[in-house]
Amino acid sequence: MNYDRILVRYGELSTKGRNRNQFINKLKKSILHVLRDYKDLKIELGRDRLFIHLNGTPFEAVREKLRRVFGIQSFSPVVRTGKDIEEMKAAALELVRRNFSEGKTFKVSARRSDKLFELDTNEINYTIGSHVLRNLEKLKVDVKNPDINLLVEVRAEGVFLSCEKYSGAVGLPTGASGKAMLLLSGGIDSPVAGYFMLKRGVEIEAIHFHSPPYTSERAKQKVIDLASKLTEFGARMKLHIVPFTAIQQKIQEQVPENYTMTSTRRMMLAIADKICKQRGGLAIVTGESLGQVASQTLESMRAINEVTSTPVLRPLIAMDKLDIIDVAQTIGTHDISILPYEDCCTIFTPPSPKTRPKLEKVQFFESFVDFEEMMEEAVRDMETIQLPEEKAAGEFSDLL
Repeated sequence: MNYDRILVRYGELSTKGRNRNQFINKLKKSILHVLRDYKDLKIELGRDRLFIHLNGTPFEAVREKLRRVFGIQSFSPVVRTGKDIEEMKAAALELVRRNFSEGKTFKVSARRSDKLFELDTNEINYTIGSHVLRNLEKLKVDVKNPDINLLVEVRAEGVFLSCEKYSGAVGLPTGASGKAMLLLSGGIDSPVAGYFMLKRGVEIEAIHFHSPPYTSERAKQKVIDLASKLTEFGARMKLHIVPFTAIQQKIQEQVPENYTMTSTRRMMLAIADKICKQRGGLAIVTGESLGQVASQTLESMRAINEVTSTPVLRPLIAMDKLDIIDVAQTIGTHDISILPYEDCCTIFTPPSPKTRPKLEKVQFFESFVDFEEMMEEAVRDMETIQLPEEKAAGEFSDLL
């Protein structure tokens, strides 16, 4: 007896009211994205469960990909039977036998959503459990910490059994909470910020500032790789590469050295705001952590934020650097981020940047240059990359 489908439990989505179907459809889209290479899969939606029909695809091939999809609380590979007691007992015995070795313990965990079924939950546990015990010698019961936990769900559409349960990434499916622009550098922090926003259902478009010849093509590829890594969490993504050399050079010429970092960040945020409005975004996301560097003091943030009225979200604001590194290692971005290719945030770093910049001063320094025209030109000349590549888009229709 082989598992023929995967039962997906929604978790937080189950608490949604009238908008539940919108959330569930977003989850379906995320699952289709991460499993786009498996063309035989079919998805069946339900109110509190989602089923992925494997159609011959090995469960092991898709398990780890599903664990990264936001919106999934847990999932199990299952076999389906009818509501005939003898059929259920036979399937249960086969599943336990397949996972049993001497010394292992087990229990039955039944859930009955079909209240018309002839047995209640306790009766299902007893009927199935006693049948398994009678037919497998040396198997013992442990209701607190069993080696084998036989899951039995009795639903209107049938009975589903499994001996396996895997945790999902929880959170909300991508796109359920609107769209935001992520300022994606080549460092450790910003990909982690993007990860946390994806977990809360925000659709991300990334913006990277590229300053050739001071920054190399390898630095650009590094950011593409970071954005690609984030798409593994159930999200397609657009990456906007903004040419920033002319603006950075003009800042170095016009602005006093200790204010260049503040002015650079202001120009980045102002450009991100323009792209955000152009792309229908609702917020801008950064990887800033309070007090981590000179541009991330409260005084700096105030001076930098002045260029936009768009909400600026900072999911890492209270996190310690070591905590951020731990998350980066967990999600697989850390080793990419530490590759030694400089981004535009590091190439002109002054030796003593202002940690408490005065807004009126930086405005005065910038007033002698028409930065507005330069920013408009940078937006016009930006390069947009779709991740994964557009050729993957057609694969979604095959799975619907």
